[in-house]
Amino acid sequence: MPGMGHSLRAAALLAFVVLSILVSLLISSVQQFGAGIYHFSNATVAGDEEEFASLRGALIYQLNQRRKEIIPLLLLDREETWESFYQRDQTQDSPLDYSLWNEITHGSRKAHMDEMDCQSLVDMQAVEVLGSGYTKLVVKVNLAGGQPVALKLVNEQGIDMGKCVEDFKDPRGCRELVSYKLKKEIVLLQRLQHPNVIKLKGHCAGDAGGEGGKVTVILEQGNPLQMIQLLQSPWEDRFRVCLDLVRLLHFLSQSPLGSVALLDFQPRQFVTVSGELKLTDLDDASAEETSCQTHADCTLQFPHRNFTLPCSAQGVCEGLNEKRNIYNAYRYFFTYLLPHQAPPGFTHLVDHIMNSTGELKADINHTLEAFEHILLLYKSGLHLDNLPPSIIRDYTVMRGMGTSGDTEYRCWPSYSQQGCLLSVHSAREAAFICNSHSQCNSFTLTGQKTWTGRLLASFRSSFSHLVPDGTSEVYVKKTKAPETSTV
Repeated sequence: MPGMGHSLRAAALLAFVVLSILVSLLISSVQQFGAGIYHFSNATVAGDEEEFASLRGALIYQLNQRRKEIIPLLLLDREETWESFYQRDQTQDSPLDYSLWNEITHGSRKAHMDEMDCQSLVDMQAVEVLGSGYTKLVVKVNLAGGQPVALKLVNEQGIDMGKCVEDFKDPRGCRELVSYKLKKEIVLLQRLQHPNVIKLKGHCAGDAGGEGGKVTVILEQGNPLQMIQLLQSPWEDRFRVCLDLVRLLHFLSQSPLGSVALLDFQPRQFVTVSGELKLTDLDDASAEETSCQTHADCTLQFPHRNFTLPCSAQGVCEGLNEKRNIYNAYRYFFTYLLPHQAPPGFTHLVDHIMNSTGELKADINHTLEAFEHILLLYKSGLHLDNLPPSIIRDYTVMRGMGTSGDTEYRCWPSYSQQGCLLSVHSAREAAFICNSHSQCNSFTLTGQKTWTGRLLASFRSSFSHLVPDGTSEVYVKKTKAPETSTV
């Protein structure tokens, strides 16, 4: 059976990826697991069947608890709860998406032509370990055709796996238990498809993976979000990250699962793909509503602030998940990325966003409207209406030309570390910037554009000569005639 052979080969290669990258760690892990199995076998041989039954029962209980966490995510009707499902007449049609669960649990299949499965991992090549945590290991690999993807696997050396084996003496059962976080993430990625959520390309699981309990999630490849690098980036790029985040939170507030809270809200949970922010870690996302009897039961607690939200007549804290997400966005992203070096015309708008999100005065709908309004102004150049049209008359323009032998100067933040490269709406804005820089005597509109459609302008002190360039325009300050004195 060639299909089974390919699946087994993919599983073997997958194991080799992890072994080749973390060989020393995994050798010690295998030794620990071996010791655990040996101890467990001795106990059984010695007739300690009671201990065996107790440990096995405890592990089965934990597995059932993990299944219960996933069941609400499989409900096809978002109005139905786990409690109502449990009380349903069993003769009624099930509201659960069993096809998705069977696919995740028992193997992989291509639900769509562009999805990947176990066979997609044949002849892959490991590149680097992108990250490892208590539960998961993330590895960058190149597939046979050269396409880079990220693989998420159970971290055999992780704290969760180690503690489970220590407690239950069953590596295979523990692998299944720990893998439930990956299974939950697969379900969430299927349910929460959005441009700012990492794309699930496929998975390899269950029997198709060649070894029970193993799950591999195949994701599009992204770059980890580097906050220090972002802090040194132009305001336009920092604004994009915040805008993408707000669009994501708006979607999560009314997702197919209801209002979803990101319980582990940290910059490390995000990556960028072609400059676009994407949430990549969903296993700690929760659509559970907080029940309450009084307003005091609806307190959001943060390190330096607490907020009390209303308890509805239905006994649910109103907007708790949404407000939790907004404030975390404020304290982890907006505070650092949004106000610094915002264009002067947007200062009051940015201040309004900072105040309304920092005090939780606005919901996600109003917050998104505020961000989209800034984007509209920024792309259209309406915030530049106060610039005098005559400002460009101080420059001589040479179209279809570029420069050579430039004398560069640096400005910050710039798209180039070697010179001063900024985004502008028009030549008029570029002239205004050049006039504000004492070193600037000319600038070039390069024809390149940023994600907003704004032009990239290169500013310089001088250049030696002009060269033909059909995509560029050079603007040079006109030399003022020297004033003549009269006696």
